[in-house]
Amino acid sequence: MDSDIEIAQKAPMERIEKIAQKIGISSEELECYGPYKAKISWDLIKRAKGNKKGKLILVTAVSPTSAGEGKTTTTVGLGQALVQIGEKAMICLREPSLGPCMGMKGGAAGGGYSQVLPMEDINLHFTGDIHAVTAAHNLLAAMTDNHIQQGNILHIDPRRVVWKRAVDMNDRVLRQIVVGLGGHGNGIPREGGFEITAASEVMAVLCLASGILDLKQRLARMIVAYTYENEPVTCGDIHGEGAMTALLKDALKPNLVQTIEHVPAFVHGGPFANIAHGCNTLLATDTALHLADYVVTEAGFGADLGAEKFFDIKCRLGKLVPDAAVLVATVRALKMHGGVDKNSLTVPDPEAVRKGMPNLRRHMHNLRLYGIPVIVALNTFPSDTKEEMEVIFSACREEGIPVSKSDVFTRGGEGGIELARYVTEACGSSSESFHFLYEDSLSLKEKIMTIAQNIYGAGTVEYEAAAEKAICHIEKMGFGKLPVCIAKTPLSFTDDPSCLGAPEGFVLHVRDAKVSAGAGFVVVYTGAVMTMPGLPRHPAAEAINVDNDGHISGLF
Repeated sequence: MDSDIEIAQKAPMERIEKIAQKIGISSEELECYGPYKAKISWDLIKRAKGNKKGKLILVTAVSPTSAGEGKTTTTVGLGQALVQIGEKAMICLREPSLGPCMGMKGGAAGGGYSQVLPMEDINLHFTGDIHAVTAAHNLLAAMTDNHIQQGNILHIDPRRVVWKRAVDMNDRVLRQIVVGLGGHGNGIPREGGFEITAASEVMAVLCLASGILDLKQRLARMIVAYTYENEPVTCGDIHGEGAMTALLKDALKPNLVQTIEHVPAFVHGGPFANIAHGCNTLLATDTALHLADYVVTEAGFGADLGAEKFFDIKCRLGKLVPDAAVLVATVRALKMHGGVDKNSLTVPDPEAVRKGMPNLRRHMHNLRLYGIPVIVALNTFPSDTKEEMEVIFSACREEGIPVSKSDVFTRGGEGGIELARYVTEACGSSSESFHFLYEDSLSLKEKIMTIAQNIYGAGTVEYEAAAEKAICHIEKMGFGKLPVCIAKTPLSFTDDPSCLGAPEGFVLHVRDAKVSAGAGFVVVYTGAVMTMPGLPRHPAAEAINVDNDGHISGLF
């Protein structure tokens, strides 16, 4: 079988105007970036709000392993399958970050015959949105240091500048740096650092803003530093929100592309789910809901991270009501959770699948806590045996949860038709039972404990001194009613990435916390999770190349 990029390059594409017509968008409401991708206009966004809203389906997954789960592939394939059974459907995905594309993960546009196109553009520079976020972020960093240099009338403590710089690349040497060296003309020397753009609060703000005015107001509320008296200094105090909004005004418009089967897709925004809220933009999701009868979206990593944040942050702040959740699982991933080494995953081992089932069961239980229907999508591979798959089918029957074999990677939408029928049946039930895991009125520690015990399976939570101090200060500043965004390893329910399966009664270790006042949530840091990843020993970038005709190879 051809590689993902070979399949994508051979696939015929329709002009973006034709794709737009399928969901009622005229060519006058598009801002085209060549023949196959476009941004939608503000006029369309405003007009669409008069339409009836469609059904919202979240695709999430078991705790990820190096074996892969195929969450994005399933999202795309499900959207294609819905269209094949006669439904008007759209897909909403995040934009891939260059860091993981060049690092370990590779591309993030789906796989096989369930991809969004043009695959190379989406995985690389696309329409420049992430670069705009990087520029806006670093403008604020420059303005903050310049304010300190030019008299510091706000009395910023240089030791308490919390606004790092950003770059859209995995670059571990930039985690901790010193700026301002070289004499008086080069600024005030202080410790600083970089975070990857996907972890920037500007990215989170972009993904939760409802329009230009809301974007500007959110940017103004972002905290960049603290004074010598420990009072917050905001972007608004620095007067950076206007220029930042100017850099971001076009990036705020959703990007329209297509799948291999010409299903319309919004690919917009790109926050990570282990250190941010991990969902595409609220603006894209809401607009899609007014353009299609079914909208399929995904949240990053496993359901303990992406799905929890989708429900408790994005749906809360955006007043969204999801109608169903699809939980993606694979025999291979469950074998790894059952203790099988990555190199032995093709060896039939039903008992290992059985040992790994607690991970799937925990995620099924967690999704049910939100009061919505759950469907399991078993993403199949050629090495899967009937006996191994039956372990999963049997467990799902015991839980009373529908399960469907999904082969959208090799067969496109046709491989997900049964899954699509299960989803439409689930969406036919009332969504009035949807509810959040916790109420706004709880304290920050109560919210953290609720997630730790009910979603992760922890017994208790321990706080380092820095976390205790930060949480106390955040509540003192009046941000205690915000939802919490727990930054945690995606590989485990615990804060230890090596602890697979579904452990119980463990201690969740919280080392720090900060308020993202513009985004509207409090970030809680656990374990050793970092906001700037590093490249692996052999990064994916080593295999990426381009020939004399400009054809790219090596993306996957």
